[in-house]
Amino acid sequence: MTTENQAYSERWITAQDGLRLYVRDYGDRLAPGIALLCLGGLTRNSKDFHHLACRLSDQRRVICPDYRGRGRSDYDPDWRRYRPETYLRDLTHLLAACNLHRVVICGTSMGGLLSMALAVANPTALAGVILNDVGPDLAPEGLTRIMSYVGVDSPQHDWEGAIAHLKQLFGRDSHRDETTWRRFAEATYRLADSGLLHYDWDVALAKPLLQSAGALPDLWKLYGALARVPVLALRGGLSDVLTEATFARMAVEKPDLIQVTVPNVGHTPELDEPLAEKAIDEFLAQLDGPNRS
Repeated sequence: MTTENQAYSERWITAQDGLRLYVRDYGDRLAPGIALLCLGGLTRNSKDFHHLACRLSDQRRVICPDYRGRGRSDYDPDWRRYRPETYLRDLTHLLAACNLHRVVICGTSMGGLLSMALAVANPTALAGVILNDVGPDLAPEGLTRIMSYVGVDSPQHDWEGAIAHLKQLFGRDSHRDETTWRRFAEATYRLADSGLLHYDWDVALAKPLLQSAGALPDLWKLYGALARVPVLALRGGLSDVLTEATFARMAVEKPDLIQVTVPNVGHTPELDEPLAEKAIDEFLAQLDGPNRS
């Protein structure tokens, strides 16, 4: 089916364990530019990339999935499967189902970590990667803030209440105007039959994270898999997840890394900031080359 304004087609893909996964499919499958796969953060969904996808879909196909347990994808009845290994299998299945053999990945936060994992699991599929405010070291301050809200629903009676609540959680993102806050709220909450607004994710996805007590593997080894992949790294100037020190080390470990800091933005840039748009456009043009294919 196709939504209003003909902006994208809606697809559902059945994962290997039977869950239905929702996908927004923008643009023409025969567009000249390399296809773009947009992967959101831990609790996020395809709505986060609508502006970016609409802006870029005249030149390339743009695929924006909802991970299991987020947005319009099925919630997993077994919370133990809310793990990176499961998401990676889902994404590998998604690439096959969408007939995508080579893509650029735009990965925000957890989506960036999954792009690193895909570089290990399926290196020939990556034409390039855009890392949005994420690196191989995750600052404890930011992780603590994220974990404070992921596993507990916070129902709101109206959009004004939802926006006020988000301002408390993300107050350091002072660059947002009221229109942007509303858009962010609509991408964060869903309207339930009860009339209340609920987080648009399964709060059970926090359980595996709590069980592991925040322990993480050595993500620098995953980052090393991007050694031969063109990478653009964006950082919010106020980010509490990607520190300046980690950002600097990323360039040392990968000398050809393209880096852009978006000022006055926290975790994460919305990707509609002029500086971010310019960097993304130049990066994609470089990957497309003179002979688009």
